Amino acid sequence: MCGLTGFLERGAPRHPEESITRVTRMADQIMRRGPDNAGAWIDLEGRVALGFRRLSILDLSPEGHQPMLSASGRYAIVYNGEVYNFQDLRHTLEQMGIAPAFRGHSDTEVMLAAFDAWGVEEAVRRFNGMFALALWDREERVLHLVRDRMGIKPLYYGWSGDVFLFGSELKAMRAHPDFRGEIDRGSLTLLLRYGYIPAPYSIYRGIHKLMPGTRVALSLESSDTPAPIEYWSALETANHGLANPLTCSDEEATERLDALLRDAVALRMHADVPLGAFLSGGIDSSTVVALMQAQSGRPVKTFSIGFHEEGYNEAHHASAVATHLGTDHTELYVTASEAMAVIPQLPAIYDEPFADSSQIPTFLVSQLAREHVTVSLSGDGGDELFAGYDRYFLGSRLWQKCGQAPAPVRSMAASALTCIRPGDWDRLFGLFGPLLPAGMKKSRPGDKLHKLGEILRVGSSEALYHALMSYWKEPGSLTGVASDPVTVFTDPGRRTNARSFIDRARFLDLAQYLPDDILTKVDRASMAVSLEARVPLLDHRVAEFAWRAPAAMLVRNGGGKWLLRQVLYRYVPPSLIERPKMGFGVPIEAWLRGPLRHWAEDLLDDRRLRDEGFFDPAPIRQKWVEHLSGARNWRDYLWMILMFQSWLAAVK
Repeated sequence: MCGLTGFLERGAPRHPEESITRVTRMADQIMRRGPDNAGAWIDLEGRVALGFRRLSILDLSPEGHQPMLSASGRYAIVYNGEVYNFQDLRHTLEQMGIAPAFRGHSDTEVMLAAFDAWGVEEAVRRFNGMFALALWDREERVLHLVRDRMGIKPLYYGWSGDVFLFGSELKAMRAHPDFRGEIDRGSLTLLLRYGYIPAPYSIYRGIHKLMPGTRVALSLESSDTPAPIEYWSALETANHGLANPLTCSDEEATERLDALLRDAVALRMHADVPLGAFLSGGIDSSTVVALMQAQSGRPVKTFSIGFHEEGYNEAHHASAVATHLGTDHTELYVTASEAMAVIPQLPAIYDEPFADSSQIPTFLVSQLAREHVTVSLSGDGGDELFAGYDRYFLGSRLWQKCGQAPAPVRSMAASALTCIRPGDWDRLFGLFGPLLPAGMKKSRPGDKLHKLGEILRVGSSEALYHALMSYWKEPGSLTGVASDPVTVFTDPGRRTNARSFIDRARFLDLAQYLPDDILTKVDRASMAVSLEARVPLLDHRVAEFAWRAPAAMLVRNGGGKWLLRQVLYRYVPPSLIERPKMGFGVPIEAWLRGPLRHWAEDLLDDRRLRDEGFFDPAPIRQKWVEHLSGARNWRDYLWMILMFQSWLAAVK
């Protein structure tokens, strides 16, 4: 795992030493991504520059150094990630008689040979891994940027004046003297809606995130931002899988998935440095660890963190699974003060505003693992691929009950529910509480009824899921933006052929929520401590298999992940796994009313918000007051504002 950056500059050649200095300074900003080694390379008298920071995982010798030139001299590469099938590719190239005399045993050298042999498009299609790369074609004078299929590794790019900049993180690009970062209010609006900024947008106008499964090609003479070209499509994968479902028995499907996951895990266990795994005790991480231990000759190192607040603690579940599997398990119980000490580091760690509060425990477990290993496998992706989120089933029930009703009827019902304020609903339920059946005795019923009212107004299952995944419902009213920029969630051209609500929601999560929230969180947290996180469930072969699984193999007995559970139960008894799903979170809502109150109050000060000019302070103040009083829980809404405000203060 590493960090890359660089630039391509129009106009007259620059003094080579100046270009080397600039790209080296850019690379040094992301040193945590690669503390072991650094490199810089220029071409065309400094008009093209590649910079690199290396975290040595494979081929620890100087032969793995980057930037690296192909044996032909045509290509120069900087590359972040791992191509796990590089040994098979190397063997294929050698059998074809077109491979060079390899100098070392890194995957980077094999990738370059593949580009020489097959060209960029065909070579990338053959790669199985997580990667973001910049490849300079010296013959065609074209820069290629490529991102892996699932979006595991990040890559930003865009013009700043006459300079085309790119990098693993924005901080590398900000180090270039020509960088001019203007905050994009449309992206800020998306942050308030989702808690993250989805690709292709970034917090800066004109700077983009490369979409998963795409590449861009920019010639030296071009002045336009290149349009991404898909080489793998989540939409096509979903549609093809749904149109070509598995026709085998449950037992055969379980066997096939077990074999596929074993291979995906085995590929990701290859490293020249110590390796372990995150273990929460849930289905996904337990499956990964079970398959690791089944293929390891010694106890696998596993890591989990715990909290003393019972509602946020899964450490004892992880410990039970680790004991059963016989892993070398390390757990750390974290106090509230230790967790809150991470908050001042978040702007530097996440590099652009990011407001999934599970970013805190993700950083802490990464920090714990890094004390023992350099590579850690993670269970991310299981919920999206195998239908694990509770919201899939909630949304499906709501759509079945409400979606068929005539629109005017739904609109009238929505108005009736939302014309009464949530606090007044709470008081009504309190008055009649003794008379209500147990199923209607809910905490904060007013919030739930208003949420139901919002949902009743939607016109499609995609719009319903968008409502479930949105926080600030009218974020433009805070930012002054008339309408949200189009995202995967809202683009009519990104719709699957799925008939079921659950399959439509799975696709939306695979294409947006997974790369832009979950994988962003894991990448930045792990890289902040120079730890490589690998995600075997997101092997693209597993994704393609999951989309071919019929609904009955995913959802059964009222719950999801049925097929994945069958694989896991070959290694771990159900009694250690079956329990209500628990998020990986921290009690932010209580901290904001207590030890974080003064920090938050300063960032949410009305005068400060007005002077900075990005938000209308009034709605924020209203939610802050209601949250402090305990009348409402506005944790997520406020956390988004706070994460932007703290990031803004850090980059000024």
